[in-house]
Amino acid sequence: MIPMTLDEIAQVVGASPHEVRDPRAPVTAPAAVDSREVVPGGLFAATVGAHVDGHDYAAAAIAAGAVAVLAARPVGVPALVVEDVQRALGLLARHLLEHISPTVIGLTGSVGKTTTKDLLAQLLERHAATVATDRSFNNELGLPLTVLRADATTRYLVLEMGAGRKGDLTYLTGLAPPQIGLVLNVGTAHVERMGAGRADVAEAKGELVEALPAEGFALLNADDPYVMGMAGRTRAQILLYGRSARARVRAEGVRMGDRARTAFELVTPSGRAPVELDLIGEHQVSNALAAAAVATALGLGVAEIADGLNTARRRSVGRLEIVERPDGITIVDDAYNANPESMRAGLRAVKALAGSRRTVAILGAMGQQGDASRARHAEIGRLVADLRFDVLITVGAGDPLAMAQAARSSNQVGAVHTAQDVAGALQLATALLEPGDVVLVKASSEIGLGACARALAGA
Repeated sequence: MIPMTLDEIAQVVGASPHEVRDPRAPVTAPAAVDSREVVPGGLFAATVGAHVDGHDYAAAAIAAGAVAVLAARPVGVPALVVEDVQRALGLLARHLLEHISPTVIGLTGSVGKTTTKDLLAQLLERHAATVATDRSFNNELGLPLTVLRADATTRYLVLEMGAGRKGDLTYLTGLAPPQIGLVLNVGTAHVERMGAGRADVAEAKGELVEALPAEGFALLNADDPYVMGMAGRTRAQILLYGRSARARVRAEGVRMGDRARTAFELVTPSGRAPVELDLIGEHQVSNALAAAAVATALGLGVAEIADGLNTARRRSVGRLEIVERPDGITIVDDAYNANPESMRAGLRAVKALAGSRRTVAILGAMGQQGDASRARHAEIGRLVADLRFDVLITVGAGDPLAMAQAARSSNQVGAVHTAQDVAGALQLATALLEPGDVVLVKASSEIGLGACARALAGA
């Protein structure tokens, strides 16, 4: 955050000061929407969520060191009152970007955004000062919060951009206009709110490349026909990446290494270099190539990119996070979120990791799948059977039961159990697990299966 006085911030966002004794008091640290994450010298943005109203925590934020609260109403402590806190954060972020000059990199896709963002951040941090999206703060609130962490020293600003509906990326790119746009893939995540199918998702995701300037770069996945269909929607230079021979940044000789880690030869316009990822699952190849494509567009050489990928580590929790228990049981926590594409990737990665060991899948619902939700859950149940998992535990009523029924019908799963809730799943798993098992825990975040994974990991 570049230092700004409360008076300057008020002018930028059109705020009315309340209880502000010193309008010249400087804000020197980033903003936060969680009072527990307030940094002394920062700004607390009081937002209203489904279950929590940030205005109730205004006093706690000031006590923790916030200079003032950005609020929709007076809160009895120093505050800048605006009509819309979210819009005010966006205005403040856009103002900051007009006063610093980082290269803004926007990335979107149905799956793999956070892993790719983490890989890319680790590549670029070796090269210059980089600020990247924290966790999955990729929406109308999260993106401004990320931007406000940047300052005059920031050279690269890596922004994960989520889209729950058409128009979301147009809004986000309006706040932080990117010079480089990366599109990973088009899947069925959020299809319920975007339209009838992948073409509607592609229409929404393509808003990112439409926002790019002619001198910018659009990095497109050559292996995804829906992404390739975006080529005609951008003025920017196009750089293809993927496993396809037509991709200028591609992987050759892909092979599964020790403990399901993937290795390949990275090919870029500057040459070739070997890569051995520290992430499980063959699907990570695409994420790594996406990060390599951005680095290539920025002028990094193949040896530097490969070295960065080889040393990169998983950063975000709940995404194929591996915990080895003393009794030899391996817990793979992939419960941050789920859709059919990430379910398939997670199941295959765990089977590869397990080898000859017994495999257990604890699976909950995949959200926002629209009218096809039941059929898509049944497909996942059949995949569990095809991969010959030894135990399946589904969690919750409705669609997870379709998953269980499809697995049972195949007669290829050793045992299928159903649990009503997370507590029931934990109880079942605790009773069923055997030393040496490899356990995948996965569902959409609202199901709360992460708690089950953490409890099993700590057992």
